[in-house]
Amino acid sequence: MKELSLHILDIVQNSIKAGAKNIEIIINESTADNLMTIEINDNGSGMSKEFLKKVKDPFVTTRTTRKMGMGISLFEAAAVQCGGGLDIESELGVGTKVKASFELMSIDRAPLGDMAETMMTIISGSPEPEYLYRHTKDGKVFELDTVQLKEILGDVPLDMPEVLSWITGYIKEGLAELNI
Repeated sequence: MKELSLHILDIVQNSIKAGAKNIEIIINESTADNLMTIEINDNGSGMSKEFLKKVKDPFVTTRTTRKMGMGISLFEAAAVQCGGGLDIESELGVGTKVKASFELMSIDRAPLGDMAETMMTIISGSPEPEYLYRHTKDGKVFELDTVQLKEILGDVPLDMPEVLSWITGYIKEGLAELNI
């Protein structure tokens, strides 16, 4: 995958398939530490200890439509390629935490990509879970919380085209303020 946002989309889709009702996407960039971290946390079904041990193997998947599960192994390769790594914590019935780290200034680091479009795609495809997207850069914070949005919108669904357009613009504006 050419952009890290596509890895985020893939991991979030895994969270949704695991029945997660709450999904957090947390990106932290620190110029001083030359570090970018991407963390996806969910409260889905989690993984057994046995499955967790082999989840990074591309030939291990829970899907029945194909015999390969490349998402996590490709995300790990993208992190390792630029001096980082990937850790996964999971517990059955509790959820999963995926955290990738990258050297921020590495010439080999894939670009983050379009997080506004990624979040719009996630929300439009599965508006039911609650999403928290927090992006921090050198101490500045942008946050989108669908719990708050749903409270404000009342009966108006998040996947209405007008709402999705507003969400996309809001994220683009917020990230521009972080100088991303």
